[in-house]
Amino acid sequence: MLQNYLKIAWRRQRDATYCVSTWLNLLGLTVGMTGGLLIFLFIRHHLSTDRHHSRFDRIYRAVIDLHLEDGSVEYYPEAPQPMAKTLRQEYPQVEQAAFVIVNKSMTLSINRPDATGPARFLEHEKTALAEYQLFQIFDFQWISGNPQTALRDPNTVVLTESSARRYFGEPNPVGRTIELNHKVMATVTGVVADPIQPTDNQIGLYISMPTLRQLDPDYNQDEWGQLVSTNRLYFTTKDTNPATAQRIEASLPALSKKHFGEMAHIFQFHIQPLADIHFDTQRTGGVIRPSLLWSLALIGGFLVLIACVNFVNLATAQAFRRSKEVGIRKTLGSSRPQLAKQFLLETSLIVLTATGLAMLLASLALPLFNNQVHLRLSFNADGPFLLFILILLLVVVLLAGGYPAFVLSGFSPILALRRLGGAFVNTRANGYSLRQGLVVLQFVVCQALLVGALVVMQQVRFIRQTDLGYKRDNVLIINLPNHEKQAWEALKNNLSQYPDIKAVTLQYRPPSSKMMNGGSFKFGAKTDWQTYPIRERLADAGYLSTYNLELIAGRNIVASDSIREYVINETLARKLGYKNPHDILGKPMQYYLSNVPLPIVGVVKDFHLKSLHEAIAPCFIASYPNMYQQAGIRISGNRPDQTLAHVRQVWQKLYPTDVFEYEFLTDQLAQFYETETTISQLVNAFSIIAMLICGLGLYGLVAFTVGQRTKEIGIRKVLGASVSGIVMLLSKDFLKLILIAILLASPLAWFAMSRWL
Repeated sequence: MLQNYLKIAWRRQRDATYCVSTWLNLLGLTVGMTGGLLIFLFIRHHLSTDRHHSRFDRIYRAVIDLHLEDGSVEYYPEAPQPMAKTLRQEYPQVEQAAFVIVNKSMTLSINRPDATGPARFLEHEKTALAEYQLFQIFDFQWISGNPQTALRDPNTVVLTESSARRYFGEPNPVGRTIELNHKVMATVTGVVADPIQPTDNQIGLYISMPTLRQLDPDYNQDEWGQLVSTNRLYFTTKDTNPATAQRIEASLPALSKKHFGEMAHIFQFHIQPLADIHFDTQRTGGVIRPSLLWSLALIGGFLVLIACVNFVNLATAQAFRRSKEVGIRKTLGSSRPQLAKQFLLETSLIVLTATGLAMLLASLALPLFNNQVHLRLSFNADGPFLLFILILLLVVVLLAGGYPAFVLSGFSPILALRRLGGAFVNTRANGYSLRQGLVVLQFVVCQALLVGALVVMQQVRFIRQTDLGYKRDNVLIINLPNHEKQAWEALKNNLSQYPDIKAVTLQYRPPSSKMMNGGSFKFGAKTDWQTYPIRERLADAGYLSTYNLELIAGRNIVASDSIREYVINETLARKLGYKNPHDILGKPMQYYLSNVPLPIVGVVKDFHLKSLHEAIAPCFIASYPNMYQQAGIRISGNRPDQTLAHVRQVWQKLYPTDVFEYEFLTDQLAQFYETETTISQLVNAFSIIAMLICGLGLYGLVAFTVGQRTKEIGIRKVLGASVSGIVMLLSKDFLKLILIAILLASPLAWFAMSRWL
C-alpha cells in the first residue's frame, strides 16, 4: 500500500499539469523554512549561553541596586570584594564564592626566543583578576596546572589555550613569565581550554587576586563601599532548592545594614541566577532582552505559516482538477482515510524536499547571517536541533497538507464525476472563500513585518543622525599609558602642532560613554548631600573645544592638577532650581572627590552621556589628572591616513614600550546600538523573505485564475475589451484583499512598534 502511495505521489509531482504549483510550493516552503532555521539557530545560541557548566542551576551573581532618595533606581552588576569572604564564611548555604575584576586594561610584555625584543600586547576585555575559587564555581578543562593552587599566590597567571599560543607561540607555557603593566613579573601556573561556546566569558588571562596589591596599591580590598563597574562576585549554593537562594536573598538587607548603616536603604544587594545574567540589559554586560528573542521566534513562525498558507491556497485552488480522480477512487472502493493518507504523503514528499533544500540554503547563508548578527553560529546535529527539524516537519506537513487532504478526500463521488457538467460549484465557492481569508492572512503578516522593518530602520537612522549635544565626527580616541603621566602634556603639545589636528584633550572618557562614574554632592550653603547623584566627565581645558560642547553661560575650566572649579550641564542647573544658567555662576558645589566647596564657573548645553535610551543626567566637567586614561583628538578629516600615521609616530616616540591603539568615537558610539542595528538587519531580511513568499503565492493564484478564465478572456477581447480592462478585471479581487490586509495590518504593526519603541 505504501509503495503504491509513493508511486502515485512521485508521478503527480512529475506531471506537467501540476509542475508549476509544485515548484511554487517547494520554493515557498524552502525560503520560509530557511528563515525559520536561521532564527532557531540565533535563539538557541542565546538561550544556551553558559548552560554547559555542571553547576549551572546553582551559580549566582551578587549585584547591587542603588535606591536613590528621589525615588529612582540604578542597577549595577558589581558587589564589594569583602562580600565574597563573608559569603564563604558566614553563609552555610553557600558552597563557594569568588571575587573577580573583569575588563582590566593591561599591557603585557613577553620575551620570546624567536624575537629580538619583548612582544607586547594591550588587552582590555580579555584580562581579569580572580580569586582561585573561581575555578571551583565554573567548569574549566585544565590542560596543565592545578586548579586548587594555580591562582593562590601573588604574581601568578592562568591562560586559555588560544591566549597561550598567541602570547608564547606554544600551547603549554607553564613556568614562563609575563610582565604586567611594566610593574609585575608573573609566572604562568596553568593553562585551560578555551571556553565552551556559547558563553559570555571572553577572558583569556586570569591574574591572581593577591597580585592586585602590586598592580594597584591604592585599591582598598577591604572596603565595602569600593563599588566599581568592573567588579563581579559569583557564588554557588549547596543545592538547587529555590528556598536556599530565597534565604540568602532575604538575609542581604541585614548584611547591607551591617556595613552601610543608615545608608543601607540605598545600597540594596540581590542575587541573580546565572541563567538571567545574559538577558539582564539593565546592568552592564547584558546582551539581549528576552522579548526580542520571542519577537524573532514569532517572525520565524510567521515565515513558516505564510509558506504553508501558500501551499493550502494553491492546493485548494487546484482541487477541482483532481476531483475526477477522487470520484473514480471512491467509486472503486477507496475510503476517505486512504485518500487523506495519499494526499498527506504527497505533501510530505514536498515538505521533506523543502526541508533538505532549506538546510542547504541556510548553511550557505550562515556566514553572511553570522556577519550580520556578530556571532559564530553553526549547524550541530545534536538533540535539540534534530528535535526542532522533526517538529518543523510535522507542523508544516499538518498545516500545509491537512486542510487540502481534508477537502480533497471529502469530495462526493457523484459531484466529483459530474464536475465537468457544472455540479462542482458549491465546493469551489467554499474553497474560494477560504482562499480569500488565507490571502488576507498572508498579507497581514507580510505588511506588518514590512511596517516593522520601516519603523526599525527609521529608528536606527534617527539614532545615527540625532544631535547628541556635541560633534562626534572625526574624533580619535587613544589610551594613555598610566605609568607615563609626565609625558601626557608632551603628547598633547606635539599632536597640537600638526596642522590637521584641530584640538586635543586629556580625559577619563568622551562625553558619551558606557562608563557612568559619579557620586554624591553638596550645593550652596547646605550641609546635607543632595538626594540624587551627579555624573562626572573629568578632563582638561581642551575638552569643550575638542567635542564642540556649547558653553551657554560663564567660562571654561582652567588647567589644574586637581578639581578647582566646575562646568555643569543645563540639566543640573535646572534640577538645582535655576532656569537662567547665568544665575548659578559662582555658586559653590562640593563633590565627593574634593574636600571643600568649589565654584561653578560655566554651564554647557546638554549632551547625552550614554545612549539615547537614557535621559540626560545631571553632570559636571572638571579637571582631575589622576583619573585621565585617554586622549581625545579632533582631526580635520582631510588626510585621515596621514594624520593617523603622525599620531602613531608621536606615540611611539614618547612611549616606545607601549602598544599603540586607537578607535574613532563614532565606532564607540555604534556599540551602544548594536542590538538595534542587528534587529533592524534581521527584520529587513525576513521582511524581504515574507514578501517573496507572498509574491510566489499570489503569482500562483493569479496564474491559476487566468488559466481558469481563458475562454472568458477570449470572449471579452472579441467583444472589444482592452488589455488594461482585462488586467483590472483580474486584479481587482486581489487588490481588494491586499487593501483589507493593509487596513488590518496597520493597527497591529502600530501597536507592536509602539511597545518596542
